[in-house]
Amino acid sequence: MLAGLATQLRDLQLPLRLRLWNGEQLDLGAMPQVTLTVKDPSLLLELKRPSLDALGSAFVEGRLELDGPIMQVVQLTDRLSEALLGDDNPGAVDFLAHDKAVDAAAISYHYDLSNDFYALWLDSRMIYSCAYFPTGTEDLETAQTAKLQHLCRKLRLQPGERLLDVGCGWGGLAMFAAREYGVEVHGITLSREQLQLAQRRVAEAGLHQQVQLELLDYRDLAQDGRFDKVVSVGMFEHVGHANLPLYCRQLFGTVRPGGLVLNHGITARHVDGRQVGRGAGDFIGRYVFPYGELPHLARLSADLSEAGLEVVDVESLRLHYARTLQLWSDNLEAHLPQAAALVPEKALRIWRLYLAGCAHGFRRGWVNLHQVLASRPHADGSHELPWSRADLYR
Repeated sequence: MLAGLATQLRDLQLPLRLRLWNGEQLDLGAMPQVTLTVKDPSLLLELKRPSLDALGSAFVEGRLELDGPIMQVVQLTDRLSEALLGDDNPGAVDFLAHDKAVDAAAISYHYDLSNDFYALWLDSRMIYSCAYFPTGTEDLETAQTAKLQHLCRKLRLQPGERLLDVGCGWGGLAMFAAREYGVEVHGITLSREQLQLAQRRVAEAGLHQQVQLELLDYRDLAQDGRFDKVVSVGMFEHVGHANLPLYCRQLFGTVRPGGLVLNHGITARHVDGRQVGRGAGDFIGRYVFPYGELPHLARLSADLSEAGLEVVDVESLRLHYARTLQLWSDNLEAHLPQAAALVPEKALRIWRLYLAGCAHGFRRGWVNLHQVLASRPHADGSHELPWSRADLYR
């Protein structure tokens, strides 16, 4: 049955073994490190054009087994896909329709999976966003603390200021900013599971006078300019291309003149937002982040500017996120038995591929992550930032 593929695949010389449901197998190179076991005969035809979406879906649905270290699995299946398909170049992007019900359901699908599951592989604060590695050698806990510090320094937080946290997650940033910088924080989220745990953590830390968290859609934020600073971390990926101008206008309306807005989020490689990675983005959209869309940095900058916010600083953390995802993946792989007791088998298959695959994708430059700092200027055009970035690194 493998005869039709043998010549085509052997030329690739990959340390990969292909095994069929009947025991027949083919080694694509010397000393295979990874084995792909085809359990569904119909999948054999798809291997002639093995997109990462098709291979990932087959694994999630139990039609394919992947044996070997998960990071090697991802790297070798990407090399297989690239060798047979070349560099993909999908057409124009069709923007998705987003409304409050759709976005709430999508957030719940992703974030309400299991708090205990996330706790297995995140740091102790459960910071579910790119960490910051000043030297590249820090462990996850240290790097996430450095990221919180980096965000707060960029915002130039001062005691007594009011900070809005859009997409507050499990409350790690809100609590850090309140405790370390003496600010009052109002956080919003669409995840009920996150909110319950975050509120409990705030109460246990004795920060309930400084930190208020609620279930609220960003579209319902009061446009009264009552916040000195606004931060949004890992949130705008859920907004969608069509709603990005509205999102930026909402941020503008919440911050006072002279105040700062910091957006931290994943950005697309192509200006028009089309995906790369031979179907990797389609896999994520289907199984991980339904209705997620990644705008390019240029698009975000343009929409922030049109909303009245002046972009004053941009930093790429692409390799920082590759390392973060690698550490998350390593943690999950080290706790597979515990994870299997917390989530369904299909969910665990999704997350194993997602974390390792995204680490690979960020390393290869398929996507990026940018922190974009913007100011709402005063009426005369002035702002309140220092003249240099020197204060960030003291």
